[in-house]
Amino acid sequence: MTRADQASTDPEAVVAAALAGEPGAWERLVELWSRRVYAAARSRLHDPEAAEEVTQAVMVTVYEHISTGRYTHTGQFESWLFRIAMNRVRDVIRKNRRRREVTLGRPIADEPERAPSGENARTDALRRAIATLPEADQEVLSLRHHAQLGFAAIAEMLGQPVGTVLARHHRAIAKLKSIMEPTGSELEVHRARHA
Repeated sequence: MTRADQASTDPEAVVAAALAGEPGAWERLVELWSRRVYAAARSRLHDPEAAEEVTQAVMVTVYEHISTGRYTHTGQFESWLFRIAMNRVRDVIRKNRRRREVTLGRPIADEPERAPSGENARTDALRRAIATLPEADQEVLSLRHHAQLGFAAIAEMLGQPVGTVLARHHRAIAKLKSIMEPTGSELEVHRARHA
């Protein structure tokens, strides 16, 4: 059994097979991680085309590092991959902010809001609620729920203790819950503000 055969079920074997240059290993690597990179990028950028560009750029960077021997496998591939992805996402966010600030010295007006219904309305409300969180909280949520990383991998990637990441995630979820499902008094304040 080759590493590529093992790679069909074991992500670490996929990386080892790709490093060894085995046929089909690179395709399997892309298959395993590109959707998760795309999901994480899209959750932060809210733009499918920008998320696709980030995903492609990340996979090209990974390929270049693996094919030229610049990547040394230490069992931390997933953290390394998503560190590259989140750096690309941050670059796009900064670039978009600068572009908005430069345009006539004031922010560009957002697209007019559509009135979604049903599940789309709830999803849109959740996206708006997430956008109110600090960038660091948004990133932790994206890595956990879109990239499907474990807390240990997120902590390693961010260079923070696992407890810090767990606490940030817990607080972010609590903030979202309070925004999405306000208590009676919060609901009255919210209604008064928007009346």
